[in-house]
Amino acid sequence: MAGGHEATVDELFEIIRSDEFSNVTFTGGDPLYQVEGFTELARRIKEETGKTIWCYTGFTYEEILSDSRLSQILPFIDVLVDGPFIQEKRDTELLFRGSSNQRIIYLNGKEEDIIPGTVATIPLK
Repeated sequence: MAGGHEATVDELFEIIRSDEFSNVTFTGGDPLYQVEGFTELARRIKEETGKTIWCYTGFTYEEILSDSRLSQILPFIDVLVDGPFIQEKRDTELLFRGSSNQRIIYLNGKEEDIIPGTVATIPLK
């Protein structure tokens, strides 16, 4: 495994739990390629710490919803940033996303979490 190392859900959870001040972002590669592991980690984070979880994915929200395997993670995600990064649509003025095709989707419906640049608010819970 070049550039990284394997870790169990328990190992990752202990690292996350030990930092009481930070929240969690799933990104890099694509977390949904390992959706079972990330779902278990997200479930534990929400149930045992209540931390906010953001998830960046190249899949669109609609693709995730239409796939029962991928959608299993959605109840544990607070904010989904969906869609692939597209160089031709790169925009450095956007908040929390790299290209204009990507959307920030709030899945928990908490208004206090809404930030400028939000493109969609879809309460899931």
